[in-house]
Amino acid sequence: MLLSVIIPVYHGAVTIHKLVQSVQEQLSAYSFEIILVNDGSKDDSEKIGLILAEKFNNISFLSLRKNFGEFNAVMCGLNYAKGDYSVIIDDDFQNPPSEIIRLLETAQKSDFDIVYGQYDEKKHHQFRNVGSWFVNQITTLLFKKPQDLYLSSFKLIKKEVVEEICLYKGPYPYIDGLIFNVTDNIGKVTVQHNDRHHGESNYTFKKLASLFLNILFGYSLLPVRIALFLGLLSTFVALILSIFQFLNIVDYPIGLVILFFGGVQLISIGIVGEYIGKIFLTQSNTPQYILKTKKINNAQ
Repeated sequence: MLLSVIIPVYHGAVTIHKLVQSVQEQLSAYSFEIILVNDGSKDDSEKIGLILAEKFNNISFLSLRKNFGEFNAVMCGLNYAKGDYSVIIDDDFQNPPSEIIRLLETAQKSDFDIVYGQYDEKKHHQFRNVGSWFVNQITTLLFKKPQDLYLSSFKLIKKEVVEEICLYKGPYPYIDGLIFNVTDNIGKVTVQHNDRHHGESNYTFKKLASLFLNILFGYSLLPVRIALFLGLLSTFVALILSIFQFLNIVDYPIGLVILFFGGVQLISIGIVGEYIGKIFLTQSNTPQYILKTKKINNAQ
């Protein structure tokens, strides 16, 4: 049994050496590989990643030409993973590598396709906690996710599911959405969550807003259905107003009516535009990621 440990790296020069060393120690009883994916970091992450790949024969290093985003970096790592299971762990040391074993044991014991790490107490910044809560509510609505399942970035994925996920070649991957499209055989286990060892979270309002729009328009028809509902509602309202106007029951200001229907039309056009834009970018072969540097080693 081979285990792949995928670590997306963004400005992680201070932490990745210590993190890799800890993974090597904690998983010494297992056959495993580590895949470091540098997501366009501006610090020394690439330099350190290459040094680690030279030092350990079970470490592969991939560096992207620009910052494509965490999910894109993870997809890159999954495409190169050879393990029977793949674990995704952030580079900030908030998830102790020792907890990887707990994910693996839970998956093997109950034959889960996916195991998510759950936290009794999350040590994220409050802003990210709020954003994560909001995203979890959306995924519960769109993907029928169990309400009590927290979609953490610390997760284990079975090889067969990894292979299905990697069939997606679009520019806007959402790992958890792809997972729920493939399987509902999902487990969870409580794991330790630590404070960040260095720096601040890379999650900003802009990134969370982008993630929300990606989920909404990339993996759901809900906006189109909302637009359809608004269209039907506006037609019904227009019919009622016309009857009232014809019977001289109420005299509505024409400007207000035009403003209302104009707003509905603009919302609908905007929603359709988002979908057309997504289709265009996908069909025009916008890359999911572009490799700058690649050093592939053999797993132990």
